[in-house]
Amino acid sequence: GLFVTDYFTRTPRKLSPFRSFASIELFHFHIPEDTVIAVWNLITFKEQGGTFGDQCPDRSITVYFRSGAPSVINPLHTHFPRDTAVPGSFALTLTWTLPNRTTGVFNVTSPLPGDWFLAAHLPKDEGKISVKGLYEECQYLFQPQLIVQRLVNIAVLYPGHVTEQSMAPHNRSCLYKVFVPSYTSRVLVEVLRCRGAEGCPLWLRVRAKAPPLHNSTTLDCREHTPCQLAQDLPFWQHWYYVLVEKHPGVPGTISFQVTVQLTDCSRPSLARPPFLPSSASMNMPHSFGSAGGLALGDSPPPTSPNDTKQPVPIPVTSHAGERCWPVRPTLRNELDTFSVHFYIFFGPNVSVPPDRPAVFVINLLPVLDSGGVLNLELRLNVSSLCGENVTVFGCLNHEVPLTSSDNTSVTCETESLAGFLLSVNATASLSRLRIPYPQTGSWYLSLRSLCATEHGFEPCTNVTAEVYLRAYLSPCINDCGIYGQCKLLRTNNYLYAACECKAGWNGWGCTDNAEAFSYGFQLLSTLLLCLSNVMFVPPVAIAVRSHYLLEAAVYIFTMFFSTFYHACDQPGIVVFCIMEYDVLQFCDFLGSLMSVWVTVIAMARLQPIIYPDGCPTAPQVLYLLGAMLLSMALQMDRHGLWNLLGPSLFALGIMAVAWTARTIRRRHCYPPTWKRWAFYLCPGALIAAAAVLLYAFVETEENYFYIHSIWHLLIAGSVGFLLPPRAKPSRRLGPLPRRKGCGYQLCVNEQEELGLVDPAVASINSICTS
Repeated sequence: GLFVTDYFTRTPRKLSPFRSFASIELFHFHIPEDTVIAVWNLITFKEQGGTFGDQCPDRSITVYFRSGAPSVINPLHTHFPRDTAVPGSFALTLTWTLPNRTTGVFNVTSPLPGDWFLAAHLPKDEGKISVKGLYEECQYLFQPQLIVQRLVNIAVLYPGHVTEQSMAPHNRSCLYKVFVPSYTSRVLVEVLRCRGAEGCPLWLRVRAKAPPLHNSTTLDCREHTPCQLAQDLPFWQHWYYVLVEKHPGVPGTISFQVTVQLTDCSRPSLARPPFLPSSASMNMPHSFGSAGGLALGDSPPPTSPNDTKQPVPIPVTSHAGERCWPVRPTLRNELDTFSVHFYIFFGPNVSVPPDRPAVFVINLLPVLDSGGVLNLELRLNVSSLCGENVTVFGCLNHEVPLTSSDNTSVTCETESLAGFLLSVNATASLSRLRIPYPQTGSWYLSLRSLCATEHGFEPCTNVTAEVYLRAYLSPCINDCGIYGQCKLLRTNNYLYAACECKAGWNGWGCTDNAEAFSYGFQLLSTLLLCLSNVMFVPPVAIAVRSHYLLEAAVYIFTMFFSTFYHACDQPGIVVFCIMEYDVLQFCDFLGSLMSVWVTVIAMARLQPIIYPDGCPTAPQVLYLLGAMLLSMALQMDRHGLWNLLGPSLFALGIMAVAWTARTIRRRHCYPPTWKRWAFYLCPGALIAAAAVLLYAFVETEENYFYIHSIWHLLIAGSVGFLLPPRAKPSRRLGPLPRRKGCGYQLCVNEQEELGLVDPAVASINSICTS
């Protein structure tokens, strides 16, 4: 056959340590039909500060693959909520082969067509809280690339027609496909008139949706005469691929005929008619993927030597359960994103008769509905059983209803199908089923009532059970409970929802309490973070006593909003919010930075230097300018390192210039007294430095409640030490003679220069020099 190669790639994305499904990176691909092989090239590389991260540690990267919907992963081995079905997926772990780059390859032979999803993440970290911008973090970037090779011009088989084929010596196989419409109960593939070798050295393989594999349904034509391969309960509205493969070492040319017979479940004794007036009547796509093949029209296609001929009569054996029952549709009512209710006509109470099943269909839209949770609930009306030991079984299957026999209704499984089983009876009258990230398409629910006897379950007689049926699509399971938050996530144009748990709760629906915080611990952590702000009361008292009223107002503002921000920021149920969370966070950050700013500006004592007459304009201008610039910086990035270091360093620079100017002018170190350095400045600086070190290097998610409370205590304590004493007013004894000079007068208050608190310590002298 002729192969065509397609190439798809995605933009590299930064991977994150796994905490919940909200921390993974999801990639969406679409594999076309008739694909024989798909190769994913998984590229991973490190970066640190915009350069190659050769010094970054090697961290394993886990990649998950799933067809039809995102993978439901559980790398932390937490418990899923009750009544939750976990679909399987394939996982691959990448190891590093180079210092800063590694690649991995994942091959899928004959993959299922349609949507494929890749999920990737790093292993769970230690939970260290790092300050943004303190150092260059190691980034692990992941980029998947997809290469597909697909066949074109695959011959299309038509039900009831015979296709002749000659297999040359150098050919090993022939591939065909046939479309199976709805309400088909059986697909029968037969190889006829095999000539050219002793016996019929052919294998016959059949598979739905994609070309057959080595483990697909197989029949050896040498051992079975006639060579017929049947598929009961085939998938509706899908292509079935037929592969005729030659045994190895068989010489010469082999000629044979292939025919396909589809059995209509509504007419089990009749095969489908060989010709239909239009493609719409046959329920087949207009495009068959074969440029040189047949196209449905209003008349039968002409015959050719290697194509279709007049149909031959194929006996159709009536099997038990080939009769199908009417499928009742559901009404789709979209309320919001991933919030869809499926209403049953003349429901929600459903009558299940004893002689036949009740079948319903739930249609999930392609791509759009695969990012939520499919919920199903059955509730039995016990009063309708009339005292009989009746059990109502429900089988939820994808793309085909499963109603072939009693045993199937109990197990919901066949050789080629596997569904989800629900059951309700007089003892357990309620049954639920949740399927996170369901595959899109048609889901069929078959309800059947059976009576329990000594020999097992048997059909009931004259008992019609009544069941309340509820089916809906939700973003998350139970909205993630009280200890979780349901988040709507987006990757390119694909939307999906996931829970983000808090207070130590884990699991897909935040129901795993193995590491959960107790109520007492939550209360203790909240009290620690809130009451530790009371340490700002002494700095407020000192500021008021020293007539630093503006600084005292800033400290009160910080204490108030820090208390209520942490009361609102708690992960558990001990939460109290007086305003919106974003407002409280902004005010807390602004108050913290303004406290540092006004304290350092007050320590600079700018008034006597810039304005000798005591004009208070300069500090107030800096206070206002700092408030405006800090507000702008916090609006840009609240967690950036320079939001704290920028104003602190700038204020310290102003203070250093002011102190240096005094030192040069007086030819003496400022502050001049050793007591000020020993008992105030050095202890305050050490306390502030210890607080910064704890905040930047020690704080983790586990010790956050304790370390951050200590941070509050240390910062408030350092302010009490660093705040300068009260500035004493200048008492002039009279005008002194002035010398001609440059035209300005500089007044120096010796009491202030000495940094003394008690006015009785030294006499007040005003020395004016021109």
